[in-house]
Amino acid sequence: MNEPLYPLRIAAAPISWGVCEVPGWGHVLEAEAVLAEMARLGITATELGPPGYLPDDPAVLRALLDGFGIRAVGGFLALPLHRAPEDALAAARRAATLFAATGAEVLVLAAATGLDGYDARPELDSTEWRTLLDTAAAVRDLAAAHGLRTALHPHVGTHVETEAEVERFLADSDLDLCLDTGHLLLGGTDPVDLARRYPHRIGHVHLKDVRAEQAAEVRSGAIEYSEAVRRGLYAPLGEGDIDIAALVRAVRAAGYRGWYVIEQDTALRSTDPVTSASRDARHSLRYLADLSLASASRR
Repeated sequence: MNEPLYPLRIAAAPISWGVCEVPGWGHVLEAEAVLAEMARLGITATELGPPGYLPDDPAVLRALLDGFGIRAVGGFLALPLHRAPEDALAAARRAATLFAATGAEVLVLAAATGLDGYDARPELDSTEWRTLLDTAAAVRDLAAAHGLRTALHPHVGTHVETEAEVERFLADSDLDLCLDTGHLLLGGTDPVDLARRYPHRIGHVHLKDVRAEQAAEVRSGAIEYSEAVRRGLYAPLGEGDIDIAALVRAVRAAGYRGWYVIEQDTALRSTDPVTSASRDARHSLRYLADLSLASASRR
C-alpha cells in the first residue's frame, strides 16, 4: 500500500539558532534576529523557545510573530514532574495560557531533573516515578482545557532518556510522545523502530540528525552532552547517521499529520554570525523538500 500523500507541515525552533534555557549554554541571539532568519528561509511556523525568550504578553507576541509572517505551533517546557506537582502545574498553566492565546497546538513536555543543564541526572525511586506520571497526566489535562495537545519529550539529561525509560513511560502512561530523532538515539532508542512499533503514540515530531560516533561518546560518559553539541553532535538532516527518510515515511504511513519541527540543537559563540546556523537550517529544509518531491513522484 502506498503511503498517504499530503504536504509536510514544517516548523522551526529557536534552539537551531542557539537559543536554549540552560544557563551558560552559549550566545543568545535577539528574538528579532532569529525570526528574521526564519522568515528569510521561508519558514512560516515555529515553536516558541524557552520561557521568557519571546514576549509573555499574548498580544505583543502575536504582533511580533505576525510581523515576520510566522505562526506559533507550540513550545518546549521542561519541568521537574517528580516533585512539587503544584509548582509544575502552575508553570504549565502559565505556558498553556500563552500558547493557546497565540494559536499554538501543542505543549512539548520534558521530565526535567531540577538541575541546571542536561549533563547529569539523579535516579528516581518508585514513588518519584509515580509522581512524574501523575503530574504529566495532570499537565496533559490542564493543556487540553486550553485546547492544546501534550507530548512527552524523551530528552538527554531528563528522567525519560534511556530506551528502558521510554518503554516504561509508554507502558505506564497514555500520553503521546514527542518523537525527537536525536534525543531518542542518544538515549539508546532507534527512532525509526520506535515509530514503527508505536505509530499511535506519536504526537509531535522533532527532526534532527546525529553523528553516531559522538552520540556513542555521550552515552558512554566520555563527553558531556553540552560539549558534544558544541563539537557538532547534530548534523543537518541527511548528513548524520539517522535514516530521516525512513522515519518520515513511517510516520506518514501511519497517518501522522502533525508538525515536523526542524530542530538542530546548536550552541553559538558571540563571534558566530547568525547565518552560520541558517546554513544548516536551509540544508535541512531542502532535504525535506526533496523528500516530499520523491514521495510525490512515486504516486
